[in-house]
This record gives sequence, C-alpha cells and structure tokens, in this order.
Amino acid sequence: MGRKKIQITRIADERNRQVTFTKRKFGLMKKAYELSVLCDCEIALIVFNSTNKLFQSSDIDLEAP
Repeated sequence: MGRKKIQITRIADERNRQVTFTKRKFGLMKKAYELSVLCDCEIALIVFNSTNKLFQSSDIDLEAP
C-alpha cells in the first residue's frame, strides 16, 4: 500500500499548518544534509516561516569572520 497523494493547498487550521511546517522543515534539512554527503557538495538552506522567523541549515560556517 502506497502513500496517499495529497492536494497541495494552504492548510487552513493554524495548528495543523505549524505541525506540518515543522515536520517538513526537518525532512528538508535532512535531505539537504544527505545530498551534501552523497555528492560531496556544500549546502546552505534558508527557510522563513509565516511569521518571518529564520531557520538555517548549512554544512559550512555561514557566519562572517
């Protein structure tokens, strides 16, 4: 049995939307890390949520010296 295909639209319920955001953000960061390991490349991922909070992930130091 495969996964059920979902329609990609905005989630109306705020709580469900936040839970989905958190889960998918983690999955996206995991995939970015896997890509960097498998392909020996540098990855930087920047995500903003609906309240403009910044989430970043990188396999290198992004801070200025």
